[in-house]
Amino acid sequence: MGKNLYIAEKPSVAKEFAKALNLKTTQRDGYMESENAVITWCVGHLVTMSYPEAYDDKYKKWTLETLPFIPVEYQYQIIDGVKKQFHVVKGLLNREDVTTIYVCTDSGREGEYIYRLVEKMAMPKGKDRKRVWIDSQTEEEILRGIREAKDLSYYDNLSKSAFLRAKEDYLMGINFSRVLTLKYAFSIKEFLRAERTVISVGRVMTCVLGMVVNREREIRNFIKTPFYKIQGLFKLQDISIPGEWKVHEKSRYFQHPDLYKENGFQTRERAEECVQYLSDEKQAILSHIEKKKEQKNAPLLYNLAELQNECSRLLKISPDECLKVVQELYEKKLTTYPRTDARVLSTAVCKEITKNISGLKSYPLCGLYAVEVLEKAMYKNLEKTKYVNDKQITDHYAIIPTGSGLNELSRLNPMAQKVYEMIVRRFLSIFYPAAVYQKVALTMDLKTEKFYSNFKVLIDEGYLKIAKLSFVKQKADKTESRNESEEVDKKDTDSNEIETVDQSFIELIGNLKKNSVFFCEECTIKEGETKPPSRYNSGSIILAMENAGQLIEDEDLRSQIKGSGIGTSATRAEILKKLITINYLQLNKKTQIISPALLGELIYEVVNHSVNQLLNPTLTASWEKGLQQVAEGSITEEQYMEKLDGFVSRRTNYVKGLKNQSAFLPRFNEISQYYKK
Repeated sequence: MGKNLYIAEKPSVAKEFAKALNLKTTQRDGYMESENAVITWCVGHLVTMSYPEAYDDKYKKWTLETLPFIPVEYQYQIIDGVKKQFHVVKGLLNREDVTTIYVCTDSGREGEYIYRLVEKMAMPKGKDRKRVWIDSQTEEEILRGIREAKDLSYYDNLSKSAFLRAKEDYLMGINFSRVLTLKYAFSIKEFLRAERTVISVGRVMTCVLGMVVNREREIRNFIKTPFYKIQGLFKLQDISIPGEWKVHEKSRYFQHPDLYKENGFQTRERAEECVQYLSDEKQAILSHIEKKKEQKNAPLLYNLAELQNECSRLLKISPDECLKVVQELYEKKLTTYPRTDARVLSTAVCKEITKNISGLKSYPLCGLYAVEVLEKAMYKNLEKTKYVNDKQITDHYAIIPTGSGLNELSRLNPMAQKVYEMIVRRFLSIFYPAAVYQKVALTMDLKTEKFYSNFKVLIDEGYLKIAKLSFVKQKADKTESRNESEEVDKKDTDSNEIETVDQSFIELIGNLKKNSVFFCEECTIKEGETKPPSRYNSGSIILAMENAGQLIEDEDLRSQIKGSGIGTSATRAEILKKLITINYLQLNKKTQIISPALLGELIYEVVNHSVNQLLNPTLTASWEKGLQQVAEGSITEEQYMEKLDGFVSRRTNYVKGLKNQSAFLPRFNEISQYYKK
């Protein structure tokens, strides 16, 4: 009787498979074996693409004559540091008593690539090959994955997409890094007085560099515009309500040339004139009152990008750190597969969701909510909500708690416990009703002018009671109030809030009638100025990468690549980390703010005047869209490679012909002024 061979991505995962299969294994060198099964692992990548010099010694030296470099047949080699494990896996793949291979590497494009590279080099023959595709490492999910494993050929298009992605990064990295280094590195080296400079270029990383530098230049070039707003304070029954002046058709300032938008003035003199005009009238009439209820549903579940953004904002950790934490949670069986782009659940998971909820009953921070969801059957009809949508899922559904592994939670570091709490609360929130607000809009008439006040009072917490994180300081009360005219342009001003709202205020608002008379206590001028766009932080840049299509101005192209970002959920954090490591970008660890480094901006300048398409999300996202199309089977790998080879050849030859090296010194000097301390 033949044996089954299970190939995992890591030793720790291999142990979970052995445990789930209830195998009595003997530990061997690089694998485990039982009577009927063998389990081994890949320790990440065992095989990689060969460097150009492996094709021909002439490529060892970087020269323009050897570019563009586009192999006809790609070569691969075993990674030096893991040769021993590769030969272990190769030997097992070719063992005569192994009849069925179960591929158990991570369920995604990269996991597929890791195994397919090994198979390409090991060349096993005459074996049945099955692909185990799982969403968590719980015993139940592992057994389901093995039981329902499809033939490996089912994932051939995904494999083709993975190989193409690697070839794309390889061709662009080698050709553009070499040609730009040969043409421009000397100019940068001389300017920085550095010992050595190599210009490192990548399909995704150069685009991210472009996004950050472009944002920095927007900030530098932003011209602040002052504005002056009029605020009134209106009193009734010992309650003072703020309001903001806004022009209207019967205002004496209607279409006035000194207006700033519709709620302020461009000059202080005009604002002072308005205040003076209003100063002799103290009675304000409530000319309009509108009350309505507003519902706010729980947000969609976390995908990796959204979780990384939240962790950057709330916990001040980088996307790379976040990924390490959530990967640990996954390997400890606490959460589902982390490298996902989906923010919804599948209908299949929805049918079994009570298992996830039940497992949380013993979770100290949220157990009572899990009990409530089960006792009140709040999970029913979940499949009819926005949180379940099979069409929005490609490889994996959103990150949710498995309900398992809680005994491991106390052994995790505090940061991992906080991230787990975030995932659990976001998950349980979707079963709760919407939060309900009472919105009130008031209009006060003072002479010919009008003042507007908008308030929002929370009257039913709904899902918000579960959404409150234990490690985030909460507001003391359950009310929100905001003068919504401030929302006209968030860059222009801060919000105007009433800090405390007591019960008497709520009762007053509830009893207000049209034509009520308020006493105008004062009218004051609030001075402000327009603000430049904010710098990216480590989380918002990940979201910007995920939604890069939104940065594209052309509507048709934007629509064409909707849903395609730059990079993938599995690679974005690593790309950002590399840009920081090679000193192209800077990360403030305390605030997680991202900004360019001088070297990075000089590289940007060179790329912008040579292969500027690399800085454009249009190109990068369209390549990613092409990879998706290969995975879906809508285009062939030959079609993709023809397009890729043509682009790399044309752009490399174009740069070889440029003679613009001397033009950069003035720009370098100009740029460096922003980096002098």
